[in-house]
Amino acid sequence: MRRWPDGQQLDDGKYIIEEYLGGGGFGETYRAQNRHEGRSVAIKTLNLFQQFQPDFAKTQNKFLKEAMSLAKCRHPHIVEVYDIFREGDFNCMVMELIDGIDLATHLKENGRLSEQKALSMIQQLGDALTCVHKQNLTHRDVKPENIMLRKRGIEAVLIDFGLARQATLSGKLMTNSSRGTEHYAPIELAEQRPQLGAYTDVYSLAATLYNMLTDNKPIPSPGRKIIDPFIQPKQYDNKISDRVNAAIIKGMEFEPQNRPQSVQEWLDLLIPKPVVLPSPKVSPQPAQKSFEMPPKPVAAETTRVISAVGMDYINLRNLLAAKKWKEADEETARVMLKVAGRDKEGWLDAESIQKFPCEDLRTIDQLWVEYSNGRFGFSAQKRIYQSLGGTSQYDSEIWEKFGDKVGWRKNNEWPHYYELTFSETAVQAHLPVLCLYGTYRWRSFGVSVGGNEKFSSLASRIVDCNI
Repeated sequence: MRRWPDGQQLDDGKYIIEEYLGGGGFGETYRAQNRHEGRSVAIKTLNLFQQFQPDFAKTQNKFLKEAMSLAKCRHPHIVEVYDIFREGDFNCMVMELIDGIDLATHLKENGRLSEQKALSMIQQLGDALTCVHKQNLTHRDVKPENIMLRKRGIEAVLIDFGLARQATLSGKLMTNSSRGTEHYAPIELAEQRPQLGAYTDVYSLAATLYNMLTDNKPIPSPGRKIIDPFIQPKQYDNKISDRVNAAIIKGMEFEPQNRPQSVQEWLDLLIPKPVVLPSPKVSPQPAQKSFEMPPKPVAAETTRVISAVGMDYINLRNLLAAKKWKEADEETARVMLKVAGRDKEGWLDAESIQKFPCEDLRTIDQLWVEYSNGRFGFSAQKRIYQSLGGTSQYDSEIWEKFGDKVGWRKNNEWPHYYELTFSETAVQAHLPVLCLYGTYRWRSFGVSVGGNEKFSSLASRIVDCNI
């Protein structure tokens, strides 16, 4: 197969190629139009070099496995996989097309970032990598070029998983290929050592933060092995805090065993750890019959629970952990009204939304994201809303399209609250919908069905808070 020309139809006409976007050592990517859904997507397949290799069939199978594994990593800061199909002899992965620029370009055009902005993005990327590692994958090529920034706000998205591989031995992530990019690749990647782990991505993420704060690339790890001329970030900018400086140095320890062994362990060094709510109590489960599937374990505690007004989120977390989606939705409405001081009114107005504490908005979103495995949450809703062209300005046509997309609107009608789907099988971004009390019709973010002024305000606030 030669490179697809503009106008080429794929998957029985479902997709039409609009533009070749580029490629690397593994694959090539195109902008395409999903003609069934009327949206632009990215389609990735193997590149010309791979297509003419004698082990192409084996590489194809690896590509397919990686696409399927990445599809499981549903997270607001990981590029989303929509579909996988076969075109002739070639496997293709359909992904979210991110409207923005990569971090490397942003740094080139704007210079180094403030510590506050950099840490906000690193937190997002760290949470995304934790999700990746739970799928027994490593990224292996974390660097500014593989981090996209959405146009609105500082929201980082991890892309290009072409180097990921499945775990194969004793929980360790294995490889015998790929060197990553020299300035961000730890020594185990540069030397093609047989074992990799989460600590491999820790090094690359710390090196990326180094670049974000200093506007300088770290020396490649093989050079450090010879003379170790490691220049601390603080030597470039003495405004960098001692804590952040020390965390970067620890994350970029030369030997992998000396680094934090997980991304979360490194984030705890980097960002002051808040008080965390105790884990929810789980009632003992009755003995399972031999032919029954065991119950799904409660998700591990990873969300940083922070409130600017001292709000207690333990009940919300317990309901989400128990998969009680309707009760969790109602509890979300209750705590948001309480935080905003609008519990007597029973609804949120534009002013209270714009003043809503970022810490609390982020906590609520991250709880929904974590316990739904990335399917639900404000950040997931914002991403879809903006992909349809939604802004802080009211647009009835976009609002209806959004309602159709997330399942809030069916057959051109806005259903009653009790008619919505409070289940993990609901369409992506269906929850939370926020039932506000005192009405038989459901309201979304404090606005009656049929208008999205308050949703637009919330979307704007989410952008302001870098969620």
